[in-house]
Amino acid sequence: MSQSLVLDIQPNTVWHVEEACRQAWPAAVEQVVDGWLLRRSGGGIRRTNSANPLAGKRQCEAALIDKVEAFYRGFRQAPVFRLTDFTREISAELDRRGYTTQASTLTRLALLAGQPALDAEGCIVTTEPTEAWLDLRDRLAKDPLIFRDMVASISLPKAFSSSRAGGRTASIAYGVLCHGMLVVESVATHPDHRGKGMAKRTVGALMNWARDAGADKACLQVVADNHPALAVYRALGFNTELYSYHYRFAPDAA
Repeated sequence: MSQSLVLDIQPNTVWHVEEACRQAWPAAVEQVVDGWLLRRSGGGIRRTNSANPLAGKRQCEAALIDKVEAFYRGFRQAPVFRLTDFTREISAELDRRGYTTQASTLTRLALLAGQPALDAEGCIVTTEPTEAWLDLRDRLAKDPLIFRDMVASISLPKAFSSSRAGGRTASIAYGVLCHGMLVVESVATHPDHRGKGMAKRTVGALMNWARDAGADKACLQVVADNHPALAVYRALGFNTELYSYHYRFAPDAA
C-alpha cells in the first residue's frame, strides 16, 4: 500500500498542516484582515513577512490587496503574498499589478505511527537550542537575531537535533509538535559535511523523538528545486506530496 493511502489524507489536513507550520515558525507581528493572516518579523525570511490565506471565507478583491499593501508599506517593506495551490483566487489581480512569482515550495508528509526507529547514531536532541546549534544556524542562514527571537517565542513542544563531526556541530534541525504531527524546520548541514548522511540522521532523531511523544505524522516544506534535500526526505519516508505554495512579490521588491 502506498504511503499516500496509509496517511488517509482528509480535506482539512492541508489546513491543519498550514496552521502547524505557522505555529512552528511564528512571526513577531500577526494581524488578521478579511480572511488573511498578515505576518511580519522584518529581515528577509519570506514566511514571516507575507500575507497568508486562512481557512474559510477570504476576500480576494482589489480592496484586500490595497489593505495588505498598506500594512507592509507601513513597515517600509514590499508587500508579499504566500499562495498555496488551492488558494490562488487572487492571482489574476496580482498579475494585473505586476507581482512576480518566486520560490515554489513543496509540502510533504511522512508516517510515524507504527514505523521502526530511524538511524540517529551520534545525534543529540535537546528541548532548547544549544549555543553550538545556534552558532551553526547563524553561519548558514539569514537573520540570526530574528531567528533566535522567533525560536524563543515558540509555545508548543519543540526539540532541537544536532550531529557532530570533527569535534564540532555539523548538522542541525528542529521540530515542533502540533495537531499530533511533527513539523520539521531549519535543516542545515555545514558544506564540509554534506553528502555524508548527517542530515538524514539529524532529522531522523527528531522523527524518533516525535513518535515517542505520540505524533503519528511528520510534515516539512522544501523548495521544489532543492534536489539533494528532496532525496534525503524521500529516504526518510516523506513520500506524500500534500500541496505546494509560492510567493508573489510586489514589483518594487528587491
